[in-house]
Amino acid sequence: MKTEKIWYFEDINLYKILCPHKVKAYKKSHTFDKYSKNEFIYFTDQSASKVYLIDSGKVKIGYYTPEGEEVVKAILSKGEVFGEKTILGEEKHTDFAQAIDSENAICSISTEELQGLMQKNRPLSIKFYRIIGLRLKKLERRLELLLFKDTRTRVIEFITELEKDYGTPLVNGDILIKHPYTQKDMASLLGTSRSTLNIIMNTLKEENYLDFNRKEIIIKK
Repeated sequence: MKTEKIWYFEDINLYKILCPHKVKAYKKSHTFDKYSKNEFIYFTDQSASKVYLIDSGKVKIGYYTPEGEEVVKAILSKGEVFGEKTILGEEKHTDFAQAIDSENAICSISTEELQGLMQKNRPLSIKFYRIIGLRLKKLERRLELLLFKDTRTRVIEFITELEKDYGTPLVNGDILIKHPYTQKDMASLLGTSRSTLNIIMNTLKEENYLDFNRKEIIIKK
């Protein structure tokens, strides 16, 4: 199965390497932080001193405009990392992180501990910085879509991204995409409403571009 999720880079799963629970010396004393649905893990302008890794559940990363409008930057799931800008010297968070599943378990590691691991493991350090670069490029691309593209184009290009990250070729040539997003997640990321997203998805289905259900999208080839 093709796996190109942004936090799984060159066969290195950062969660397995960095989470203290996976390290023998920490395993007995380490516990995961639990968060309920809609509970904030950190807020904008809060002191930043940790990097977080998702063991279960999903986390929304975003910020609020001066007018109070929420802008969703990313929705992350199991195995993905957030708060990584502390490694680049960020002292206060410029966004918020909010748990969005009914049950969420988060592994946190202090910036100091992470920097120590990276100093001891140069290949890991290089890969970590390259991954940060990939995330920034992906975010820039999403913001570009929000600013300059109509909603239908945003939906199609988002599905193209999903194909790269989660797509698996089928025998008939179609592409099966098993993704972690709900329709609400997708609408938030695309800056539109669920009803508008549903209309566009159904139109694309009528045009034989794709088929879809709650958990899967099939791109017709």
